[in-house]
Amino acid sequence: MEKRTLGTSEVKITPILMGTWQAGKRMWVGIEDDDSIKTIRAAFEAGITTIDTAEVYGDGHSERIVAEALSDVRSQVEYATKVFANHLKYDQVIAACERSLKNLKTDYIDLYQIHWPSGAFNTEIVPIEETMKALNSLKEQGKIRAIGVSNFSREQLAEATQYGRIDSLQPPYSLFWRPVEKELMPYCVEHQISILAYSPLAQGLLTGKFSPGHQFDPADNRAKNRLFQGENFERAQQALDKLRPIAESHNATLAQLALAWLIAQPQTNAIAGARYPQQAKDNAVAGEIKLSDAEISEIDTIGRIVTDHLDESKLMWEW
Repeated sequence: MEKRTLGTSEVKITPILMGTWQAGKRMWVGIEDDDSIKTIRAAFEAGITTIDTAEVYGDGHSERIVAEALSDVRSQVEYATKVFANHLKYDQVIAACERSLKNLKTDYIDLYQIHWPSGAFNTEIVPIEETMKALNSLKEQGKIRAIGVSNFSREQLAEATQYGRIDSLQPPYSLFWRPVEKELMPYCVEHQISILAYSPLAQGLLTGKFSPGHQFDPADNRAKNRLFQGENFERAQQALDKLRPIAESHNATLAQLALAWLIAQPQTNAIAGARYPQQAKDNAVAGEIKLSDAEISEIDTIGRIVTDHLDESKLMWEW
């Protein structure tokens, strides 16, 4: 898989990244560590070398699983992790980074991201200048190679860039969830900021495997996902029916088509999670699919069957 430059940094990433929220187990059901380790390893062997995790995913458990899967090939992979909204004071950022370095069994993190802006989930408000000062210090020490933000608005992103170089933005983005295109994408294009799209398959909805009437375990975070509810879910089924012939023409699955469309968007890369090795291998194949301009436009139009009816909410879940 041909790598891309992360922002303006020296870090190179694969356009399909391996997402490891599920490896942390918390807010997921039926996840086994052994499966997670094998899946992360399968992603690497299929050509996905960039792995995204976070300290909050199972309180470091996901990071430790990533290390278990990839420590022996550390020089061949790129680690992206995140500091949570409750650790944004200067000393807290430094301490959180040290914990992540220990969890990941490494002496540097390729991309260190602010997971949610200050104040999210009723956390204490910390000036972005203070957080960025800590991140810049870590970068100067060589403990992190690039700085990113996640779930930031355009205004928050612009403010952060006043205090240091931001090389990536991580928003929710898929064919069925597209608020990022309105204000954030033009800003990222203008400032050479890579977009790392999370939930690029709309938490599995774009795989086509969830039939009408599907019920999630209440402990599964997808039970509160707006896209799986009511008319949104019905419209998604209509869109998927229209996408199937395009996927078949490429000998691809619906998921592979959705990922291929996403990484064809300006500045955009896709963080795709997987529970099992075959899913990771299938995700990697999407990096090789070449869509024509006409197909990209057609897929865009089909996606709007869902997105044109969504409200202005920036959050996919009803938390």
